[in-house]
Amino acid sequence: MKNAVLIHQEGAVRILTNNNPTARNAISPTLYAELSAALAAAATDPSVGAVVFTGAGSFFCSGGDLNLLAKRRELPVEERREKLEGLHGLIRTIRDCSKPVIAAVEGGAAGAGMSMALACDMLVVARDAFFSVAYVKVGLTPDGGATAFLSEFVSRQVLTEMCLTGERIPAERLHALGAVNRLTEHGAALTEAIALAERVATGPLNASARIKSLCRQAHRATLEEQLDLEAAYMVQAQTDAEAAEGIAAFLAKRPADFLSLRRPKPYAD
Repeated sequence: MKNAVLIHQEGAVRILTNNNPTARNAISPTLYAELSAALAAAATDPSVGAVVFTGAGSFFCSGGDLNLLAKRRELPVEERREKLEGLHGLIRTIRDCSKPVIAAVEGGAAGAGMSMALACDMLVVARDAFFSVAYVKVGLTPDGGATAFLSEFVSRQVLTEMCLTGERIPAERLHALGAVNRLTEHGAALTEAIALAERVATGPLNASARIKSLCRQAHRATLEEQLDLEAAYMVQAQTDAEAAEGIAAFLAKRPADFLSLRRPKPYAD
């Protein structure tokens, strides 16, 4: 059986590909397990500075397999909830990965595919791609954190419209709303995402992980909570070798060499 996730590395960027193109990269329990494991491995590998997540072929992810969902109707409530936790566990793994995760979206991201994309730290999207919270069209409700992620940058009214209509949301609209970092021409999302990942992949690993955590908490934390977290991270960062190198490089007017502080191990595809 083919791997649900293809793993490839370019420099300090690890590329994870949802490998189910004949079904427009629909999600499955196998994907949950393999992608979670791949992200966990990337998080602990010092040779990895950033992760790019994409879909094989011309479509990012079409969401859940309706054939599987139809069969789950006959299962007990507890078992249905357990299966849903597979998706939600993956969403948490994407969100909590200590390395920056960048989604490269071509074609479209629908349902849970949209949730996975929005769980990433940054999005690079082809201009002709679309997003969709399409659950309502089959009598279902959103999952995978879709409503939580969307609410970070749209009003309650816009969120309600998106979820109740299930209409396709053009990439350009999400870019205008602030959810998409960069728009690219058709077929160029992965190349641009890798280029963006390369910009952050050679930075200080510890500081980058703390910055990612700060950015994740900022939307939900009170000012006092955020100030406390910023203070805690600054105190920790000041004793890191990364800070010593960064400050010394700045004072010496030379580029900081954070890569020398790592102990990379070779990675074989």
